This record gives sequence, C-alpha cells and structure tokens, in this order.
Amino acid sequence: MNRVHIRWQRKPSQPTAETLRRVIGGCLTRLGQDGVEVHVLVTGDALLRELNARYLGDDSETDVLSFPDGDLLPSGRRLLGEIVISVDSARRQAERLGHDELRELAELGLHGLLHLLGYDHEQDRGRMNRLELRLRGELLP
Repeated sequence: MNRVHIRWQRKPSQPTAETLRRVIGGCLTRLGQDGVEVHVLVTGDALLRELNARYLGDDSETDVLSFPDGDLLPSGRRLLGEIVISVDSARRQAERLGHDELRELAELGLHGLLHLLGYDHEQDRGRMNRLELRLRGELLP
C-alpha cells in the first residue's frame, strides 16, 4: 500500500488534498509502485526560489521541485522523496492556461512525482512528456 503525505505552508483557494492524493496515488499504481511513500509540501514562491538556489544553483522562481530519497521508513514503506509545489506559481499558471488552481496543483504534483521516479524531460527525448500527458488524461479532473 502506498501513502501520500501532504503538508501545507500555504493553503490553496479550494480543497486540494483529496485530488493530490488521488492523482499521485493513481500514478504510483499505474507505474507499478507499491509500498512507497511520497511527501508533498505546498508552499509559496519564496521557499521554492530559496530551494532552487540552494540545491540547483538557480536563483529564480520555479513551480515545483522534487527531492528523491529512497530511505526505508519504520512503516516498511520506501520514501520516494518530497515534492515541493508553489501555490503562487500554480495560481498564475492556472489563470494563464485557462483552468483552475486545483488542476494546476495536480499537474505539478504529477510532474514532480515523475521526477522522483527518475524521469527527466530535459534528457529523455520526450519520454517523460508523453507519459505525463497520458497520465494527465487518465487521472486529472
């Protein structure tokens, strides 16, 4: 059994936890992951920028970051890692793209999860993008 743990430093404008758990959990199941745990932190632009600068050397805003882990937890699950999402970026992007904040947060969670699973859209000749589009179609509201 998988587990998705969500922490809030910034609250979205609508209830989001159930959708994030469903999308991330559904993705894990579809990709054959079992007995794993994923942590999600929903926060703001300032922390994402700080983390981006500290860990990736890029002092700019970003919408989502993924920090892989792999440790075995006391529960027996393996911690895949943590996904950090900026609700500020999600709001701006949702408005620009013409959908709601909930959908954008779910898309960012899915994108971050694929990175935790080792996908890299910058080097895989579109493999991650194709998979992400397929999973969006299957899992997003």
